[in-house]
Amino acid sequence: MSKKFSDLGISTLLQKGLADLNFTTPTEIQEKTISVLLNEKNDFVGLAKTGTGKTAAFGLPLLQLVDITNPKIQAVVLVPTRELGHQIYENLLSFSTHLEDISIASICGGIPIKPQIERLTNTTHIVVATPGRLIDLIKRQVIQLDSTKYLVLDEADEMISVLNDGLDEIVKVLPKNRRTFLFTATMPGTIKQMVQNYMSKHVTQVSVNMETLGHQGIDHQYVIVKPIEKLQVLMHFLNTKEGERGIIFCKTKAAVNKLAKNLAIHKFSSGALHGSLSQPIRDRIMEQFREGHINILIATDLAARGIDVKEVSYVVNYHLPDVYDTYVHRSGRTARAGAKGISLTVIQEEEEVDIAEFSDVLGIDFKSFKKADQQSIDENNGLLWAKRIFKTKPNRELSSAYKEKIKTIFHHLTKDELIEKMLSNHWSQQNTSDKKN
Repeated sequence: MSKKFSDLGISTLLQKGLADLNFTTPTEIQEKTISVLLNEKNDFVGLAKTGTGKTAAFGLPLLQLVDITNPKIQAVVLVPTRELGHQIYENLLSFSTHLEDISIASICGGIPIKPQIERLTNTTHIVVATPGRLIDLIKRQVIQLDSTKYLVLDEADEMISVLNDGLDEIVKVLPKNRRTFLFTATMPGTIKQMVQNYMSKHVTQVSVNMETLGHQGIDHQYVIVKPIEKLQVLMHFLNTKEGERGIIFCKTKAAVNKLAKNLAIHKFSSGALHGSLSQPIRDRIMEQFREGHINILIATDLAARGIDVKEVSYVVNYHLPDVYDTYVHRSGRTARAGAKGISLTVIQEEEEVDIAEFSDVLGIDFKSFKKADQQSIDENNGLLWAKRIFKTKPNRELSSAYKEKIKTIFHHLTKDELIEKMLSNHWSQQNTSDKKN
């Protein structure tokens, strides 16, 4: 029989907040973590894939453990990106709606620092921070962490490059008797070294069915294409997912921009996300994606870190990642919270051997995706052509006399006859273009 949050020792007031959110049954990571964090004194390592409910696993205990009569910062949550930081901050607020006196602050990078400095002059119990911004505040001596009892490293394997340079600066201002909670989706050697360097010898570790979780609900597929047909095959796939939300991963910013431009030309509802974009633009694109104003997000791995959007039905690896763990994080953006999803990897023939290696290392069964035949692609291109025409805005600069001359040519045609002739002309041009290529 599944446990309830009350069985894990969660307070009545927090249970009310969870009930408001329709959270009734703990996930596996929550069930294995919450009571340990509440009742033990050891450091903690939680090994679980993305989308398993880690925020509540550490967030609920933190909210319950802090002493609201003490106005100083008692918990620091470090995250890899501002996007994830904002989501965790909002989640903690929603969990604590019935805890009137608790105070939580978000101090992440990418936005002006002065309002954050002003915010820290008020009572603050928990801060959610990106490493760079926290180090900046420490150097300015505007944040006091001498009363911190809990340090949380969330998505630690996605923060390695940042933490390697800055964790020492953060740790040296924290009390030595603090407890450290580390959560990660993968356990590379660098994370094991981090555990040895920054955590006590007495570490409690839990994992959530790592052999299959994170792959559950995800249909892993790959399709082999020639370079010249790569975009056409992708657009055919995207048309089959019309109205659904998905993320396409590219290796570089240039590749993201190029693909975004091509999809925009063909009137796909998409947006690009990479590190060279300003934070306000990134925020706007993410908000459009979350709210459903755009259905496709094209992103680099770095820019997509920490994205937690429900109802992402598919992920496309437009380029195969260089690192196995990166594939885990990419595919984990779909099939969240028990949903189903597809992770499609687009490769060239010489990369098929790499798929076999990914399968062996990650324990994933990759299935071959049936590539659309030429007729299906041609028909799909016809649909895209029709959509472009439908979404084209009238040219107000053309003279009325010129428009009348054009109308006279088509005057005796019915709507169906005009469409037939336009379609025939499109196919004729398409065939001519194909022969040239």
